[in-house]
This record gives sequence, structure tokens and C-alpha cells, in this order.
Amino acid sequence: MNRIRKLRKEKKVSQVKLAEYLGVHQTAISQWETGRTNPDLATAKKLAAYFSVTLDYLLAGEEFRSPTLPTSELTTDDEGKVAAVARRRYPMLGEIACGEPVFADEDRSAYVDVMGDVDADFCLRARGDSMVNARILDGDLVFIKQVPMVENGDIAAVIIDGEATLKRVFYYPERNKLVLAPENARYEPFVYIGLELEEIRILGKAVAFQSAVK
Repeated sequence: MNRIRKLRKEKKVSQVKLAEYLGVHQTAISQWETGRTNPDLATAKKLAAYFSVTLDYLLAGEEFRSPTLPTSELTTDDEGKVAAVARRRYPMLGEIACGEPVFADEDRSAYVDVMGDVDADFCLRARGDSMVNARILDGDLVFIKQVPMVENGDIAAVIIDGEATLKRVFYYPERNKLVLAPENARYEPFVYIGLELEEIRILGKAVAFQSAVK
């Protein structure tokens, strides 16, 4: 993560000192700064606190965009007045696991209002840390566009035998094989082949998130 190197340089602290503070080996700092590995969620929170930044800044990638607009991105109308930002309401279907699959609660009685405009059909509350390297953290809202199939490498909400999980999808039709890959080296991918695929369906593609971190 280049951000860690940038913040460390700005703070004028060595890799050794930072490693001592975090209780890790210096090589871990070096690997994070070169992008070879990433800190786990607990360490990332400690890093964010040390550098006085948010987890959003420390971990944010470009794959997703937040449905809320920062003040710096507010637009003006023809008279120079600040234009109102549209609010949209999305059905809240419950929680989705960033880890082991959990029960997919499809109760649409709850709704979430957000600023901005996202091409999504509903949202889910992420639970777990298996997608942290995709900048999806525990408690985040993940906005889903309902589609029956996604491209290889897309992050999707997937129903497995009635339970839901959020993973990066890789499908190999010539081998009748599906791989659901996490974005955290601590977790192994889920692999399904043959008749196992009959118990699996794509609920939709993840198109945006709203961080729970303030």
C-alpha cells in the first residue's frame, strides 16, 4: 500500500519504529508498502489511528465508489447556488457474510436512504473481514445490482443453498467449476464443481459501498 509508505514518510518514522509500535516484524511493513501483502483489519485500524486518518483513506481502492458525495464534489446550478444532491431509497435485504455464508434475509420492509445516485436495486450489510482488500469492511453497506450472471473477477452477492456470501466470482464453464474468492489471505476460496452448482445462484453484482467508518 503506497499510502502507508506516504504516511510513514510524512510522519518521519522508520519501518523499524512503526513495526515496533504495531508489534509486527519490519518485513511486514515493507510488504505492505510494496503491495505484496496487506494488514489485517485490526492492524489496519491501529495504523489508521496512528496516522490520524480514516480507514476509508488508508484502505480505499478505486474499484467501488461511495454513494455519498464529499463536500468538495458538490455542484452548483446556473445561478451559482449549491445544487441539491438527490437522495435515493434502497431496499435493505439484511446481512451478507464476508466470511462464511449466512442466512439470506430477503425481508424488504427496511430501507436505506443515501445521498447521490447509484445504479443498484438493493443493499446489504457486510459482516466479517474476508473482503477487506477490496475495501469492504465489517458493517459497510454494499449496493447490489441484481443480475443473473457476472464477469469473472467481479464481486457479487451469491446465494449458496439458501445462504448468502459476498465474494469475487470466477466461473469456468468448460470444467463446470465455480470459485468464490475472498479478498483476505487468511481465507481460502470456496470451490464448487458439477452438481454442487445447482445449489448456487448469483444474486447480483456489487457496484458501490458506503463505509460504516466515520
